[in-house]
Amino acid sequence: MIVCAAAPAPGVGELIGAAIDEGWEVCVLATPAAVAFLDVAAVEAQTGWPVFSEYRRPGEAKRQPPADAVVVAPATYNTINKWAAGIVDNYALGSFAEATGLGLPVVVLPSVGDALAGNLVFGRSLDALREAGVDVQIRCGSEDEGFPWGLALEALPK
Repeated sequence: MIVCAAAPAPGVGELIGAAIDEGWEVCVLATPAAVAFLDVAAVEAQTGWPVFSEYRRPGEAKRQPPADAVVVAPATYNTINKWAAGIVDNYALGSFAEATGLGLPVVVLPSVGDALAGNLVFGRSLDALREAGVDVQIRCGSEDEGFPWGLALEALPK
C-alpha cells in the first residue's frame, strides 16, 4: 500500500484493517511528504512492518516481501502526474512504477480537488495510467461521506 500526502492519509488504518481482515499481508510505503500525515507507529503496529519512505542503501537487503498487488491511496495530483510521466524521484514512485511495469494489479484512489481534477494534464495522466493497466477508482459523492477506502479492496483480485 502506498500513501501520498493528501487529507485522507491519516485514515489509512481503515483500509489496512479491512485488507488484513480479507487475508492480505500489508506493507505501507509513504511518499516523503506523506510521512508527516501518518501516525507511523500506529501503522507499523497494525501491519507488523516498518513504514518505508526512502530508498534502501546499496547492498542493503530487500525490506519487505514482493507485492502481489498495490494500492495507491490517497493519490495526489502531483504523484499521479509524475507516475504517468515516468518520473521516479522518490521510493514510492519507483515502487509503483515497477509494479506497473511488472503487470501487477495496481489500484489507485485519487484524492484531488475539483480545480485540479478538471485540469487537462490530470485527465491525460489518468488515461495514461489506465492504458498501462492501472485500475483508477474515482470517488463520487459528497466529501461528507468520507474517503472511499473500500473501493480499493473491491477492485483488488481475490
